[in-house]
Amino acid sequence: MLLALLLIGASSATNIFAQENQNNFSKKIKLAPYGLIKIMTAPGGLGLTIDGENKGETSTEYQSFKLDPGVHNVVVKLPNGALWTREIEVPAGRVKCVVVNYRPLPPPPKSPCPFPVNISAPKGVVEGELITFTADVAYAGTSGLHYNWTISPSSARIMSGAGSPTITVDSTGLGSQRLIATLTVDDGSSDPSCRQTVQAASMIAPEQKKIIGPSMFDECKNCTFDDQKARLDPYGVALQNDPSTTAYIFVYGGRTSPIGQVERLMTRARDYLIQQRGIDPSRLVIVNGGFREYDSVELWIVPRGATPPRATPTIQAGEVKPAGPVRRRGRG
Repeated sequence: MLLALLLIGASSATNIFAQENQNNFSKKIKLAPYGLIKIMTAPGGLGLTIDGENKGETSTEYQSFKLDPGVHNVVVKLPNGALWTREIEVPAGRVKCVVVNYRPLPPPPKSPCPFPVNISAPKGVVEGELITFTADVAYAGTSGLHYNWTISPSSARIMSGAGSPTITVDSTGLGSQRLIATLTVDDGSSDPSCRQTVQAASMIAPEQKKIIGPSMFDECKNCTFDDQKARLDPYGVALQNDPSTTAYIFVYGGRTSPIGQVERLMTRARDYLIQQRGIDPSRLVIVNGGFREYDSVELWIVPRGATPPRATPTIQAGEVKPAGPVRRRGRG
């Protein structure tokens, strides 16, 4: 006899398998078109196949496999030569964790009761992952077994599997708590020895929210007014789409730029974003960045909480040979 234990968990889409999409010059988050299955066994070194494809040997640490969304056949060859097989559904953008624990079971008594019951569960998962608790029952009787699951804390939600040997629980909102699954199995008889109760627990680690760093939206060198305006339009749209961001604009004078060119480019950017795009002036940080080979304007978007960028001049002030003052022609 043997006892093989299963745990499956899946992560929330928000943190693990998010991909960035910058269509329309704004950032949007969408689920990845694939899922991950993470497998570990005790002991390690067991043969593993997924959908009939040899994946080598298992380990006592999680091994990750990227899979298309859907149901996949997972087979682990146990030390006694028996095959542990499960059909596991892997949703897009989620992580399912599988733990297989093997240990030989003593021969069952002549009476089917009492019978051993064990639950597979991970020691810990990250908040938002789906946790699967699976019971392995060595029952030699002929009666159908009844499975009654209860979950603590009561705010935890069973997503699927109530009344079966396997349940999936959503860990969203349970960060820093201990999730306990209690299973009572009975064969419907009045014999107390045919009613078994076991527990398994997983610690839910808080979700680690990542702060996205600043990104340069665009850069304009030797900008005419029309060229600068054409770049400021989509920049303004991106700022409007995410009011939590801050605009950082670095303006550099060129080696031979006319006197007053930097101030003129800074004023153009500020006036256009405020007057034409309605951007709150408190969201604009416009910096004289020093000097580069050519005058240029860098447009940055800085998410809330991110470290702001810094100016990166490439020419020392002593190397600059400015031309005469800018002569205004028409607009700008």
